[in-house]
Amino acid sequence: MTTGPHIPFQTQPRYPDPSIEVLDPRFLKLRLFSSSVEQLASGLRWAEGPVWFGDGRYLLLSDIPNNRIMRWDDASGHVSEFRAPSHNANGLARDHLGRLLTCEHQTRRVTRTEYNGRVTVLADHFDGKRLNSPNDIVCQRTGAVWFTDPPFGIGGDWEGDAAPAELPHAVYRIDPHSGVLQQVLIDLQGPNGLAFSPDESVLYVVESRAQPHRQVWAYRVGKDGALSDKRLVIDAQGPGALDGIAVDATGHIWCGWGSDGSVGTDAAALDGVRVFTPEGTAIGHIHLPERCANLCFGGAKYNRLFMASSHSLYALYTNTRGATD
Repeated sequence: MTTGPHIPFQTQPRYPDPSIEVLDPRFLKLRLFSSSVEQLASGLRWAEGPVWFGDGRYLLLSDIPNNRIMRWDDASGHVSEFRAPSHNANGLARDHLGRLLTCEHQTRRVTRTEYNGRVTVLADHFDGKRLNSPNDIVCQRTGAVWFTDPPFGIGGDWEGDAAPAELPHAVYRIDPHSGVLQQVLIDLQGPNGLAFSPDESVLYVVESRAQPHRQVWAYRVGKDGALSDKRLVIDAQGPGALDGIAVDATGHIWCGWGSDGSVGTDAAALDGVRVFTPEGTAIGHIHLPERCANLCFGGAKYNRLFMASSHSLYALYTNTRGATD
């Protein structure tokens, strides 16, 4: 890849890797003593939305401003273009049948790639109005597809096409049986990353424009997608900022982390991934030389954390697995 800056990186030569910071002893059971952060690829302009395809042993991730989806191959380590143009794709996921789901900024839609490569549009309008710029996406075991729709991709011509917003910031659900699009939340500013608890009874949603601090909210998931019992789980506090999130099999929340851009902030100290208990206590931090936008678990045993971080893709083996495989 030659279209963006390459970030020099050196894997730590000693164990335990000093870039993996233990904030609470409870993090020790999630950390592998003899595992280091590795840089798998660099040269992107804004890496986002990683998703693991175990059946092909590869990872897809979005390079939003470069209008492409990239593929990293586990067997060879080779990086190539999977789809270009991608319509400024952002969040990626797999549905309950293994098909690729894509949030597209430029076309302001959510699509599904069929087994033969044909692209099916799942959602692009609500109540007769165009979606803003679908951002992040997740699929339940039932087949219900959930995604966030802030206006980030229409705020300029960098990650999409500048345009006025027609709908409020929202979270949506696509019913697995009828295909009907449901607007389930409109009270969050900048809804961003989202993920389910291991048993899918709780939905976590990042409010990335909350004031004074960025936050993660939890909702009880009821029948047909009804959400209730809203509660605050994580308050980023100070200059911390959240983006994408992933949940492991034991319910811990792994958050893409960085600075909110406050004047005088030591952004380098915040860049990376911060790990929280299900109750919202910070227990660990994976320091990276770049801000982490989004992350997912994958690998043969589903215990490898892949971190899409600004210009690069990083990975770390952990002593836990993703909540779903």
